[in-house]
Amino acid sequence: MAGLKLVCGLVLFMSVVEPMGTAALSCGDVVSQTAACIGYMQSRGGNRPPSGCCNGVRNLNRLARTTRDRQTVCRCLQTAAKAFSGINYGLVESLPARCGVRVPLKINPSTDCNRVR
Repeated sequence: MAGLKLVCGLVLFMSVVEPMGTAALSCGDVVSQTAACIGYMQSRGGNRPPSGCCNGVRNLNRLARTTRDRQTVCRCLQTAAKAFSGINYGLVESLPARCGVRVPLKINPSTDCNRVR
């Protein structure tokens, strides 16, 4: 329940922080699509991501069509990861491949989101 409250709070925060009209994809979209992945990324989800997580990852990949969208996804994932303790970045980096998705960026805190194309 505390995790759900944190996700809801993060979605609300991101919807306020992300100005309207600056990107087709918002941080709220990113958080809502990846919320089912949190337990897995904290090493609490077993050795396979849940189906809801992979559905969200695939949807997010489909929605991130432009460079601006992909940079938004990158920044939002980095911000969201800071809000949760115990994130295993090895699992985060392997998540797209485990869900059958190819992404043009390495998902970790050191990624320069401005260089994402």
